[in-house]
Amino acid sequence: MLSDEEIWHRPNPSSNSVGNLVLHLSGNMTQYIISALGGREDTRVRDAEFSAKEGYAAAELLELMKTVNDECLNIISGLDEGSLSKSYVIQGSSMSGIAAVVHVTEHYSYHTGQIVYLTKSLKDTDTGFYKGANLNAKNK
Repeated sequence: MLSDEEIWHRPNPSSNSVGNLVLHLSGNMTQYIISALGGREDTRVRDAEFSAKEGYAAAELLELMKTVNDECLNIISGLDEGSLSKSYVIQGSSMSGIAAVVHVTEHYSYHTGQIVYLTKSLKDTDTGFYKGANLNAKNK
């Protein structure tokens, strides 16, 4: 829904843009799931996620999130009970695999809410998440 310019708009100097939040979510998911649980090298530069003021078009950020999401889902779906209960060191803290998955889920939800809020603020529109859904239908 946002233009490339709107993606990088910051409401004020203390706030992040949608672009920053997408980079941050991608970095977090990559560090916790792809690197820690998936065994890949951790190359995250967290500060760069917030200092960026441009560099990606909206379509590129969407593709980045799709790629990271798909890779995380592949890794998570392949985890067994041992991997989920195993201890991993992530950002200097020890946590189980299941704790890492729960953290990423909660973190994703939190920042997605910020992205939706920023989008609604910039566009003055309903995001249409429930468009066409019959929310009053009773389960059979």
